[in-house]
Amino acid sequence: MLLANRSLRVALPFVVAVLALGVGWALSVGLSGYVVYLAISMVTATIAILGLGIVTGSAGIIALCQLTFGAIGAWIVSWLNVSHAPGGFIVWLVAGGIGAGVAGVIIGLPALRLRGVNLAVVTLGFAAAFDVLLVQTQFPGQADGAQIERPAMFSSDRQFFFFAIIVLVICALGVFLLQRSRIGSSWKAVAFSERGTAAVGQSVSAAKLSAFAVSAALGGISGGLLAGQVGIPYASSFTPIQSLALYILAIMSGAYLIDMAIFGGILWVLVPELLKRWGVPQDWGFVVFGVLGIQALTSGSNLGEAIRSGIRKRAKRRSAGAADPGSVTTSVLDVFAVPEAEEPIPADAPPVLEVRGLGVQFGALKALDDVSLRVRPRSIMGLIGPNGAGKSTFVDAVSGFLPQHTGAVELDGADISRLSPVSRARRGLRRTFQQDRVPPQLTVEAYVRFVARRALDRDELADALAFLGCPPPEEQLANVDVGTRRLIEVAAAVLSGPRVLILDEPAAGLSHEEHLQFGQRLARIPSRFDTAIVIIEHDLDLVRTVCTELTVLDFGRVLAQGEAGAVLEDPAVVAAYMGDAEVTQ
Repeated sequence: MLLANRSLRVALPFVVAVLALGVGWALSVGLSGYVVYLAISMVTATIAILGLGIVTGSAGIIALCQLTFGAIGAWIVSWLNVSHAPGGFIVWLVAGGIGAGVAGVIIGLPALRLRGVNLAVVTLGFAAAFDVLLVQTQFPGQADGAQIERPAMFSSDRQFFFFAIIVLVICALGVFLLQRSRIGSSWKAVAFSERGTAAVGQSVSAAKLSAFAVSAALGGISGGLLAGQVGIPYASSFTPIQSLALYILAIMSGAYLIDMAIFGGILWVLVPELLKRWGVPQDWGFVVFGVLGIQALTSGSNLGEAIRSGIRKRAKRRSAGAADPGSVTTSVLDVFAVPEAEEPIPADAPPVLEVRGLGVQFGALKALDDVSLRVRPRSIMGLIGPNGAGKSTFVDAVSGFLPQHTGAVELDGADISRLSPVSRARRGLRRTFQQDRVPPQLTVEAYVRFVARRALDRDELADALAFLGCPPPEEQLANVDVGTRRLIEVAAAVLSGPRVLILDEPAAGLSHEEHLQFGQRLARIPSRFDTAIVIIEHDLDLVRTVCTELTVLDFGRVLAQGEAGAVLEDPAVVAAYMGDAEVTQ
């Protein structure tokens, strides 16, 4: 049954693609005259909006030059047409998409350091500069009136509309598959948290640039189709104000959802056309899009998410109504049985992680001063101390987010002190965060596979989730509470097979009882997954339950270190800790 459901999920997008082609063919037969022109315009706009859905909707990057990439695609198609390049329109269209994609990477480089309004200014400035260039130089063949040659099989407007539908279906299917791949997960992860993305071994730069490249390529294909539609493209079809309006429309509709990108394409054509029929200047369409965009930005939502949220709520109400009224609600931690621990922790082995003389200084403040510790394989070390002791600074330094530290960090005997967070994660040093870094746009399965960075079969995935009491793989993370997302974050990190896993308050958001249940599972992770753990936790009951060794920090220095029971009874530790936590002896 599970295999059949999985096969259905794999086949469904291709079935939908075939049905879409059938609908497109039927429309190409039924439409005529000016309506065909509008239909082609809707398709070209949809492809451009699909691209914006990637860079803006998925990756969370403000890009206000989508139609400029369209102009690049149209220019390449026009130039190849005038040059009588071999391959015909289809090859030219692909070349236009590639050329725009390369331009997207170049324009995306500032996104590696700029964000928000600053990046918006850069992309809008690029659009304005390119617009001036087009007005001055014109498109190739424009002065001579050289019409672009359409494919022989799609020379009429009706036929070209069906060709545009074929291109749209291919683009939409490609976007669908990319969104569900590791690349697509990296886009959503980098939009939610760049630090969280780097901590799982994914290059933030690669995620951003790939989003820009794919988005720009779709813009280039859209522009190339428009050139084929009108025969002779003009700069007036690719102005900065139109790019801005397209961006607002993408934000409002939620264009990272393919159906909403199609809806956005329909609005792009329908609103100006209705205004024209009502005797209102078509430029007022930009005002309409602007109002809709402001509403979307102020509400923090979009039309696509609002529709899906309503559907999910109705489905939950129906499920709740169909549930057994006598059933007992249990914690997610109680749903699955926990397997027994496997092998004992090795007693004598070289350290898997060794930190020597670690120091971090901010101006005159020494956040860490000569901190050293050794973590044995398949052990659990607790790192505790009062607030402000330097625990989070220690984690940031060891995981590479504070590269200016002094001292040495060695993983399996290799010095990783100069490596980036991404490189350290790929070497086998993983960490979690105090704040939520789990992107809600993903499903549990997509997030775990993204973090794991390796092939996982369904049984292995489901078993690990059950082991830590997590929801099923198909659950949407947006529907999961913060405490459970912390468990999913731990499960995903464990499945990556790290040599050392640093957990920064992993039980935050759980009740005291859930803390203890989580501790029982946590204690079995080292032997089951061959992973050493360093845990930062304020709940000393959990610390006593899972840790065999402790390191206590106070004012950036090691206050005590050794066997857990002895350290917790140290008078100096008790004196330091009682000011920030209530210790039950």
